[in-house]
Amino acid sequence: MTTVEKPAVNGANSDGPSCRFCAAPLHATVVDLGMSPLCESYLRSDQLNQMEPFYPLHVYVCEECFLVQLEQYVSPQHIFTEYAYFSSYADTWLQHAKRYTEAMIARFGYDSASQVVEVASNDGYLLQYFVEKGVPSLGVEPAANVARVAIDKGVPTRIEFFGAACARQMAAEGLSADLLIGNNVLAQVPDLNDFVAGMKILLKPGGVITMEFPHLMRLVEENQFDTIYHEHFSYFSLITTEKIFAAHGLRIFDVDELPTHGGSLRIYACHTDDARPFSQHLIDLRQRELAAGVASLTYYAAFEEKVKETKRKLLDFLINAKREGKCVVGYGAPGKGNTLLNYCGIRTDFLDFTVDRNPYKQGMYLPGTHIPIRHPDQIREARPDFVVILPWNFKEEIMRQLAYIGEWGGQFVVPIPETRVYQPEYA
Repeated sequence: MTTVEKPAVNGANSDGPSCRFCAAPLHATVVDLGMSPLCESYLRSDQLNQMEPFYPLHVYVCEECFLVQLEQYVSPQHIFTEYAYFSSYADTWLQHAKRYTEAMIARFGYDSASQVVEVASNDGYLLQYFVEKGVPSLGVEPAANVARVAIDKGVPTRIEFFGAACARQMAAEGLSADLLIGNNVLAQVPDLNDFVAGMKILLKPGGVITMEFPHLMRLVEENQFDTIYHEHFSYFSLITTEKIFAAHGLRIFDVDELPTHGGSLRIYACHTDDARPFSQHLIDLRQRELAAGVASLTYYAAFEEKVKETKRKLLDFLINAKREGKCVVGYGAPGKGNTLLNYCGIRTDFLDFTVDRNPYKQGMYLPGTHIPIRHPDQIREARPDFVVILPWNFKEEIMRQLAYIGEWGGQFVVPIPETRVYQPEYA
């Protein structure tokens, strides 16, 4: 471990929690976003006058392994047993999944004799493309309501949480994976060591793991603080992820940098004794992270002030818009939007309503802020002056879908990395 200088990073807590990977005490704060409800805990109208649980969104960085993380306040069962996020409602995400399937088959030659397993497989958004190609596929998804959608699509799915015990049971049944996939799940696992140990158990000799997760460097450098919420327990650099995998007999041999979710990594891992060479891209990214200072506390020290300034700029914009009598609505009801709105104190005094394509959310209310969620057709009826795009990682897709707001002079607002107004490309 490189010896690092330890400046004061927004205070220290002598009785703080311990790192979920290496168990070192956590003292250094990256950012404190105050108290917030669970970001996917949408409310029915009859729940609006009931007490709502709020939990701290206080982000620490471990001074030993540099894993950035939240404390765990609720169990995964509480969050994920019935879940409101369905991957298939984002067209660009489906295209991403299809391209991934084609790339993996082309690179590794998967066919009818192979076994693909995806953990946290959601509604079958990805495995459906392997099924179409005749590649045996199995999903593991804890949210029963979401898993049932996958099963109805013809994607075999086990309804359970993945970890070492689940992997041992699958192995006892004769299952093992040539390709083991985990997209946007590593951040959502409180027991990292159990989860990665499970992947080691389930992976065939010569098999490949791919995992995608938001890249910590992008979060810090592009001020993506709204991607922090209770469902995301950890935030990963390549360097720290390599340490976690190595501790469980796995080795990362390649990495792709992706535009998804504001900038993600796709890592490729194998058993430690696998002879695959390290890719040059992996070597280069590791060096870039070290040069940027990811393995030093100094790297994280200025983040909280950037977050506060983003809040001030967004509130300035909204206050001025409402004083001028403008109608402002939201687009989307994503987890990141709930972090942003609760941290900034934005309720129906600023956003009249938001809309979402997911019928599971329509007619519900956002947690904490109680902003109503409506069908997207309501935008055409309300003719707002501004549409605030909460899932900013899909802003191009959304701006194309809603280009018609140009009919009445409507404009788009994207709040991250700072508040920007966009004119619709309306012909």
